[in-house]
Amino acid sequence: MTQEKIDRINALAKKAKSPEGLTAEETAERDALRREYIEAYKRSLTAQLDNTYIQYPDGTRRKLKQR
Repeated sequence: MTQEKIDRINALAKKAKSPEGLTAEETAERDALRREYIEAYKRSLTAQLDNTYIQYPDGTRRKLKQR
C-alpha cells in the first residue's frame, strides 16, 4: 500500500465527517481502499509471524505454529 493511497483514505475519512459528506462514488472508493489496506496489513502481519520464533529458557528455539 502506497503512502498516496493512505493519504487518500485519510482525506476521504475527513470529508465523511464534514457536513458535505461523501458521494456514492467516494464511498465506494473509500470502501475499496479500506479493504486493500486491511489485506495489506494482514499480509504484513502474517509474514512477520511466519518469521517469529519462541526461545525457551534452555536456549532452544521453536517456530511459532499456526492454529
